[in-house]
Amino acid sequence: MIGFAIRRLAQAVVVMFVVALLAFTLFRFVGDPVNQMVGVETSLEQREALRESLGLNDPMPVQFARFISNAVRFDFGTSYQFRQPVSDLFAKRIPATLELSFTSALFALLAGVPMGVYAGLNRESALSKFFLSVSLIGISLPTFLIGILLIFVFSVNLQWLPSFGRGETVQIGDWWTTGFLTVSGLKALVLPSITLGLYQMTLIMRLIRAEMLEVIRTDYIKFAKARGLPDRLVHFRHALKNTLVPVITITGLQLGSIIAFATITETVFQWPGMGLMFLQAVQNVDIPIMSAYLLLTAFLFVAINFIVDILYFLIDPRLRAGRT
Repeated sequence: MIGFAIRRLAQAVVVMFVVALLAFTLFRFVGDPVNQMVGVETSLEQREALRESLGLNDPMPVQFARFISNAVRFDFGTSYQFRQPVSDLFAKRIPATLELSFTSALFALLAGVPMGVYAGLNRESALSKFFLSVSLIGISLPTFLIGILLIFVFSVNLQWLPSFGRGETVQIGDWWTTGFLTVSGLKALVLPSITLGLYQMTLIMRLIRAEMLEVIRTDYIKFAKARGLPDRLVHFRHALKNTLVPVITITGLQLGSIIAFATITETVFQWPGMGLMFLQAVQNVDIPIMSAYLLLTAFLFVAINFIVDILYFLIDPRLRAGRT
Protein backbone atom coordinates (compact mmCIF):
# COMPACT_ATOMS: atom_id res chain seq x y z
CA MET A 1 0.00 0.00 0.00
CA ILE A 2 2.77 2.44 0.95
CA GLY A 3 4.80 1.59 -2.16
CA PHE A 4 1.71 2.02 -4.35
CA ALA A 5 1.03 5.44 -2.80
CA ILE A 6 4.67 6.52 -3.23
CA ARG A 7 4.64 5.58 -6.92
CA ARG A 8 1.41 7.47 -7.52
CA LEU A 9 2.76 10.46 -5.62
CA ALA A 10 5.94 10.46 -7.74
CA GLN A 11 3.83 10.41 -10.90
CA ALA A 12 1.78 13.32 -9.55
CA VAL A 13 4.95 15.34 -8.92
CA VAL A 14 6.09 14.74 -12.51
CA VAL A 15 2.71 15.83 -13.88
CA MET A 16 2.73 19.00 -11.80
CA PHE A 17 6.28 19.78 -12.97
CA VAL A 18 5.21 19.52 -16.61
CA VAL A 19 2.14 21.69 -15.98
CA ALA A 20 4.31 24.26 -14.18
CA LEU A 21 6.60 24.34 -17.21
CA LEU A 22 3.62 25.00 -19.48
CA ALA A 23 2.31 27.70 -17.16
CA PHE A 24 5.74 29.34 -17.03
CA THR A 25 5.96 29.27 -20.81
CA LEU A 26 2.53 30.89 -21.00
CA PHE A 27 3.59 33.52 -18.48
CA ARG A 28 6.89 34.26 -20.18
CA PHE A 29 6.23 34.07 -23.91
CA VAL A 30 2.54 35.04 -24.42
CA GLY A 31 2.97 38.77 -24.61
CA ASP A 32 5.37 40.99 -22.69
CA PRO A 33 4.41 41.34 -19.00
CA VAL A 34 5.89 44.85 -18.89
CA ASN A 35 3.63 46.05 -21.72
CA GLN A 36 0.60 44.77 -19.78
CA MET A 37 1.63 46.58 -16.59
CA VAL A 38 2.57 50.04 -17.89
CA GLY A 39 1.05 52.57 -20.22
CA VAL A 40 2.22 53.89 -23.57
CA GLU A 41 3.70 56.99 -21.93
CA THR A 42 6.23 54.96 -19.91
CA SER A 43 9.81 55.58 -21.03
CA LEU A 44 12.26 52.89 -22.07
CA GLU A 45 14.35 53.47 -18.94
CA GLN A 46 11.33 52.91 -16.71
CA ARG A 47 10.41 49.79 -18.64
CA GLU A 48 13.92 48.43 -18.28
CA ALA A 49 13.96 49.20 -14.56
CA LEU A 50 10.66 47.36 -14.17
CA ARG A 51 11.99 44.37 -16.08
CA GLU A 52 15.01 44.29 -13.80
CA SER A 53 12.88 44.50 -10.65
CA LEU A 54 10.66 41.67 -11.89
CA GLY A 55 13.66 39.49 -12.67
CA LEU A 56 12.80 39.20 -16.36
CA ASN A 57 16.44 39.72 -17.33
CA ASP A 58 17.59 36.68 -15.36
CA PRO A 59 18.41 33.40 -17.15
CA MET A 60 15.45 31.15 -17.93
CA PRO A 61 16.37 28.39 -15.42
CA VAL A 62 16.56 31.01 -12.66
CA GLN A 63 13.16 32.44 -13.63
CA PHE A 64 11.60 28.97 -13.78
CA ALA A 65 13.01 28.04 -10.36
CA ARG A 66 11.64 31.30 -8.94
CA PHE A 67 8.27 30.64 -10.57
CA ILE A 68 8.01 27.15 -9.00
CA SER A 69 9.14 28.46 -5.62
CA ASN A 70 6.47 31.17 -5.69
CA ALA A 71 3.79 28.74 -6.91
CA VAL A 72 4.51 26.34 -4.05
CA ARG A 73 3.83 29.24 -1.68
CA PHE A 74 0.67 30.13 -3.69
CA ASP A 75 2.26 33.35 -4.88
CA PHE A 76 1.23 33.86 -8.51
CA GLY A 77 2.08 37.52 -8.85
CA THR A 78 -0.22 40.49 -9.37
CA SER A 79 -3.16 40.59 -11.75
CA TYR A 80 -2.77 43.02 -14.64
CA GLN A 81 -6.49 43.71 -14.74
CA PHE A 82 -7.42 43.98 -11.04
CA ARG A 83 -4.03 45.21 -9.73
CA GLN A 84 -4.36 42.76 -6.81
CA PRO A 85 -2.45 39.62 -5.80
CA VAL A 86 -3.75 36.66 -7.78
CA SER A 87 -3.83 34.47 -4.68
CA ASP A 88 -6.25 36.89 -2.99
CA LEU A 89 -8.50 36.91 -6.06
CA PHE A 90 -8.60 33.12 -6.19
CA ALA A 91 -9.24 32.89 -2.45
CA LYS A 92 -12.41 34.93 -2.99
CA ARG A 93 -13.54 32.83 -5.98
CA ILE A 94 -12.62 29.29 -4.89
CA PRO A 95 -15.57 28.86 -2.46
CA ALA A 96 -18.10 29.59 -5.20
CA THR A 97 -16.50 27.16 -7.67
CA LEU A 98 -16.07 24.36 -5.12
CA GLU A 99 -19.61 24.82 -3.86
CA LEU A 100 -21.00 24.56 -7.39
CA SER A 101 -18.74 21.64 -8.32
CA PHE A 102 -19.47 19.48 -5.30
CA THR A 103 -23.20 20.15 -5.55
CA SER A 104 -23.12 19.11 -9.20
CA ALA A 105 -21.17 15.95 -8.35
CA LEU A 106 -23.60 15.13 -5.54
CA PHE A 107 -26.53 15.60 -7.91
CA ALA A 108 -24.88 13.38 -10.50
CA LEU A 109 -24.33 10.59 -7.94
CA LEU A 110 -27.69 10.76 -6.17
CA ALA A 111 -29.57 10.79 -9.46
CA GLY A 112 -27.29 8.69 -11.67
CA VAL A 113 -26.76 5.66 -9.40
CA PRO A 114 -30.47 4.89 -8.71
CA MET A 115 -31.40 5.52 -12.33
CA GLY A 116 -28.62 3.22 -13.53
CA VAL A 117 -29.58 0.46 -11.10
CA TYR A 118 -33.23 0.64 -12.10
CA ALA A 119 -32.40 0.74 -15.81
CA GLY A 120 -30.12 -2.28 -15.42
CA LEU A 121 -32.61 -4.38 -13.46
CA ASN A 122 -35.68 -3.33 -15.49
CA ARG A 123 -34.30 -2.69 -18.94
CA GLU A 124 -37.59 -3.32 -20.77
CA SER A 125 -39.73 -1.03 -18.64
CA ALA A 126 -41.07 2.30 -19.86
CA LEU A 127 -39.32 4.20 -17.07
CA SER A 128 -35.99 2.62 -18.01
CA LYS A 129 -36.43 3.73 -21.60
CA PHE A 130 -37.32 7.21 -20.35
CA PHE A 131 -34.09 7.31 -18.34
CA LEU A 132 -32.13 6.33 -21.44
CA SER A 133 -33.82 9.10 -23.42
CA VAL A 134 -32.89 11.63 -20.73
CA SER A 135 -29.30 10.37 -20.83
CA LEU A 136 -29.17 10.91 -24.58
CA ILE A 137 -30.27 14.51 -24.07
CA GLY A 138 -27.65 15.04 -21.38
CA ILE A 139 -24.87 13.66 -23.56
CA SER A 140 -25.92 15.24 -26.86
CA LEU A 141 -26.78 18.82 -25.92
CA PRO A 142 -23.91 21.22 -25.14
CA THR A 143 -23.68 22.63 -21.64
CA PHE A 144 -24.40 26.23 -22.56
CA LEU A 145 -27.59 25.23 -24.44
CA ILE A 146 -28.85 23.23 -21.45
CA GLY A 147 -28.23 26.23 -19.21
CA ILE A 148 -30.04 28.61 -21.55
CA LEU A 149 -33.04 26.24 -21.80
CA LEU A 150 -33.24 25.92 -18.02
CA ILE A 151 -33.10 29.70 -17.65
CA PHE A 152 -35.82 30.13 -20.26
CA VAL A 153 -38.15 27.63 -18.57
CA PHE A 154 -37.57 28.12 -14.84
CA SER A 155 -36.45 31.75 -14.70
CA VAL A 156 -38.19 33.53 -17.60
CA ASN A 157 -41.45 31.62 -17.95
CA LEU A 158 -42.11 30.11 -14.53
CA GLN A 159 -40.01 32.62 -12.54
CA TRP A 160 -39.24 30.03 -9.89
CA LEU A 161 -35.46 30.33 -9.77
CA PRO A 162 -32.94 33.13 -10.37
CA SER A 163 -31.13 33.20 -13.68
CA PHE A 164 -27.76 34.59 -12.59
CA GLY A 165 -25.61 35.28 -9.58
CA ARG A 166 -24.97 33.40 -6.38
CA GLY A 167 -27.66 34.88 -4.16
CA GLU A 168 -27.05 35.86 -0.56
CA THR A 169 -24.01 34.32 1.08
CA VAL A 170 -22.82 33.87 4.64
CA GLN A 171 -19.24 34.62 5.68
CA ILE A 172 -17.48 31.74 7.47
CA GLY A 173 -14.03 32.55 8.75
CA ASP A 174 -11.76 35.01 7.02
CA TRP A 175 -12.29 34.08 3.37
CA TRP A 176 -14.85 31.28 3.01
CA THR A 177 -18.37 32.18 1.91
CA THR A 178 -21.30 29.84 1.37
CA GLY A 179 -24.80 30.07 -0.04
CA PHE A 180 -25.98 26.85 1.62
CA LEU A 181 -27.24 28.78 4.66
CA THR A 182 -29.58 31.15 2.81
CA VAL A 183 -32.74 30.53 0.80
CA SER A 184 -31.66 32.72 -2.12
CA GLY A 185 -28.26 31.00 -2.16
CA LEU A 186 -29.87 27.56 -2.41
CA LYS A 187 -32.23 28.74 -5.15
CA ALA A 188 -29.36 30.25 -7.14
CA LEU A 189 -27.47 26.96 -6.88
CA VAL A 190 -30.18 24.76 -8.44
CA LEU A 191 -29.98 25.63 -12.14
CA PRO A 192 -26.17 25.87 -12.52
CA SER A 193 -25.59 22.65 -10.55
CA ILE A 194 -28.08 20.75 -12.73
CA THR A 195 -26.51 22.22 -15.87
CA LEU A 196 -23.00 21.28 -14.79
CA GLY A 197 -23.88 17.85 -13.40
CA LEU A 198 -26.27 16.60 -16.09
CA TYR A 199 -23.56 15.17 -18.34
CA GLN A 200 -21.86 13.44 -15.40
CA MET A 201 -25.21 12.07 -14.24
CA THR A 202 -25.93 10.50 -17.62
CA LEU A 203 -22.42 9.06 -17.78
CA ILE A 204 -22.73 7.48 -14.33
CA MET A 205 -26.21 6.17 -15.11
CA ARG A 206 -25.10 4.48 -18.31
CA LEU A 207 -22.01 3.05 -16.62
CA ILE A 208 -24.05 1.62 -13.72
CA ARG A 209 -26.59 0.18 -16.14
CA ALA A 210 -23.93 -1.51 -18.26
CA GLU A 211 -22.15 -2.92 -15.20
CA MET A 212 -25.41 -4.18 -13.69
CA LEU A 213 -26.39 -5.92 -16.94
CA GLU A 214 -23.00 -7.62 -16.98
CA VAL A 215 -22.89 -8.56 -13.29
CA ILE A 216 -26.39 -10.07 -13.04
CA ARG A 217 -25.41 -12.58 -15.75
CA THR A 218 -22.40 -13.88 -13.82
CA ASP A 219 -22.33 -17.29 -12.15
CA TYR A 220 -22.11 -16.10 -8.56
CA ILE A 221 -25.28 -14.01 -8.96
CA LYS A 222 -27.08 -17.03 -10.41
CA PHE A 223 -25.79 -19.14 -7.52
CA ALA A 224 -26.99 -16.53 -5.00
CA LYS A 225 -30.46 -16.61 -6.55
CA ALA A 226 -30.41 -20.42 -6.55
CA ARG A 227 -29.73 -20.35 -2.81
CA GLY A 228 -33.01 -18.55 -2.36
CA LEU A 229 -31.61 -15.17 -1.32
CA PRO A 230 -34.03 -12.26 -1.69
CA ASP A 231 -33.70 -10.22 -4.89
CA ARG A 232 -33.00 -7.05 -2.93
CA LEU A 233 -30.05 -8.68 -1.17
CA VAL A 234 -28.71 -10.13 -4.41
CA HIS A 235 -29.06 -6.91 -6.37
CA PHE A 236 -27.85 -4.37 -3.84
CA ARG A 237 -25.36 -6.31 -1.71
CA HIS A 238 -23.72 -8.54 -4.30
CA ALA A 239 -24.38 -7.04 -7.73
CA LEU A 240 -24.24 -3.32 -6.96
CA LYS A 241 -21.16 -3.69 -4.77
CA ASN A 242 -19.18 -5.14 -7.66
CA THR A 243 -20.19 -2.30 -9.98
CA LEU A 244 -18.85 0.45 -7.73
CA VAL A 245 -15.15 0.01 -8.56
CA PRO A 246 -15.30 1.54 -12.06
CA VAL A 247 -17.92 4.02 -10.85
CA ILE A 248 -15.54 5.38 -8.22
CA THR A 249 -12.84 5.81 -10.84
CA ILE A 250 -15.10 7.59 -13.32
CA THR A 251 -16.68 9.72 -10.58
CA GLY A 252 -13.30 10.92 -9.38
CA LEU A 253 -12.19 11.84 -12.88
CA GLN A 254 -15.49 13.58 -13.59
CA LEU A 255 -15.24 15.58 -10.36
CA GLY A 256 -11.95 16.96 -11.60
CA SER A 257 -13.57 17.70 -14.94
CA ILE A 258 -16.43 19.52 -13.23
CA ILE A 259 -14.02 21.80 -11.37
CA ALA A 260 -11.80 22.41 -14.38
CA PHE A 261 -14.49 22.92 -17.01
CA ALA A 262 -17.04 24.89 -15.01
CA THR A 263 -16.13 27.98 -17.03
CA ILE A 264 -19.04 27.68 -19.46
CA THR A 265 -21.63 27.16 -16.73
CA GLU A 266 -20.24 30.00 -14.65
CA THR A 267 -20.35 32.26 -17.70
CA VAL A 268 -23.95 31.38 -18.59
CA PHE A 269 -25.18 31.95 -15.03
CA GLN A 270 -22.64 34.68 -14.17
CA TRP A 271 -21.53 32.56 -11.25
CA PRO A 272 -18.70 34.41 -9.42
CA GLY A 273 -16.20 31.56 -9.49
CA MET A 274 -12.74 30.84 -10.85
CA GLY A 275 -14.03 29.86 -14.30
CA LEU A 276 -15.70 33.21 -14.93
CA MET A 277 -12.60 35.05 -13.76
CA PHE A 278 -10.46 32.88 -16.05
CA LEU A 279 -12.54 33.80 -19.12
CA GLN A 280 -12.30 37.47 -18.18
CA ALA A 281 -8.53 37.02 -17.85
CA VAL A 282 -8.37 35.50 -21.35
CA GLN A 283 -10.25 38.47 -22.77
CA ASN A 284 -7.86 40.92 -21.06
CA VAL A 285 -4.67 38.82 -21.55
CA ASP A 286 -4.19 38.65 -17.78
CA ILE A 287 -1.33 36.11 -17.82
CA PRO A 288 -0.88 35.70 -14.02
CA ILE A 289 -4.51 34.65 -13.58
CA MET A 290 -4.34 32.32 -16.59
CA SER A 291 -1.20 30.55 -15.40
CA ALA A 292 -2.51 30.32 -11.81
CA TYR A 293 -5.78 28.81 -13.03
CA LEU A 294 -3.84 26.25 -15.06
CA LEU A 295 -1.75 25.26 -12.04
CA LEU A 296 -4.67 25.10 -9.61
CA THR A 297 -6.89 23.02 -11.87
CA ALA A 298 -4.01 20.65 -12.58
CA PHE A 299 -3.36 20.34 -8.85
CA LEU A 300 -7.02 19.54 -8.20
CA PHE A 301 -6.98 16.93 -10.99
CA VAL A 302 -3.82 15.31 -9.62
CA ALA A 303 -5.05 15.33 -6.03
CA ILE A 304 -8.43 13.81 -6.95
CA ASN A 305 -6.82 11.16 -9.15
CA PHE A 306 -4.41 10.27 -6.34
CA ILE A 307 -7.29 9.81 -3.90
CA VAL A 308 -9.22 7.75 -6.46
CA ASP A 309 -6.19 5.50 -7.04
CA ILE A 310 -5.88 4.87 -3.31
CA LEU A 311 -9.60 4.11 -2.98
CA TYR A 312 -9.42 1.83 -6.01
CA PHE A 313 -6.54 -0.05 -4.38
CA LEU A 314 -8.45 -0.39 -1.11
CA ILE A 315 -11.75 -1.51 -2.66
CA ASP A 316 -10.55 -3.93 -5.32
CA PRO A 317 -8.90 -6.96 -3.66
CA ARG A 318 -7.47 -8.11 -7.00
CA LEU A 319 -5.02 -5.21 -6.99
CA ARG A 320 -3.81 -6.09 -3.51
CA ALA A 321 -3.48 -9.76 -4.48
CA GLY A 322 -1.53 -8.84 -7.61
CA ARG A 323 0.86 -6.61 -5.62
CA THR A 324 1.37 -9.36 -3.05
